[in-house]
Amino acid sequence: MTLIPGSTPSVLERQQSAVVSLEHEHAMSQARWYAGYTCANHEKRVAAELGAREVEHFLPMYSSVRRWKDRRVTLDLPLFPGYVFVRLALRDRMRVVQIPSVVRLVGFGGLPTALPDTEMEIMRGGLSQSLRAEPHPFLAVGRRVRITGGPFAGLEGVLKRKKSSLRVVVSLELIQRSVAVDVDAADVEGAVSAKGADPLPPVFRKCHLGPAARETS
Repeated sequence: MTLIPGSTPSVLERQQSAVVSLEHEHAMSQARWYAGYTCANHEKRVAAELGAREVEHFLPMYSSVRRWKDRRVTLDLPLFPGYVFVRLALRDRMRVVQIPSVVRLVGFGGLPTALPDTEMEIMRGGLSQSLRAEPHPFLAVGRRVRITGGPFAGLEGVLKRKKSSLRVVVSLELIQRSVAVDVDAADVEGAVSAKGADPLPPVFRKCHLGPAARETS
């Protein structure tokens, strides 16, 4: 809304301004999920500080076996390196960004951007039940499927295969990160597009993929 200097806002303009103000106030007071970008290797430290500040947060981890000289060590590593997810109202964001190891809340135009609530809740619930997940290079192109059963039911991603198992690569566009989760063949179906259902071809339904569709280990 642009006013000519010296003019008086009309009733409609005042109403529009009031609506915008209410929407802004609602957005600032509504608890949503946001991605907190952290200093390298400081994810656990940030999560501990968030817990001390009683801020709801989510730091998904996975186990990785590393070989150190003459022994093998199992490490718990962040599933999304460099990120801790927090759920709060934007008016309370200083409780997060004031933590020394937090760089910022991810967003555009200087404002944090909320992540999809449903997607985050499914992912949080699924990862708390399953250890069959690991980071994957960011992937947004491929045969899209919807997970219909198991702990990740409701998420959509790209179908892949690793060795003898089926996997779905789920991507968070906002932070350009992906995670691969193991699924059963019976628990995936073609994602629904504007043209309708995109059924899996028989080769996918039988849990048997050709060499061209295999993921390099």
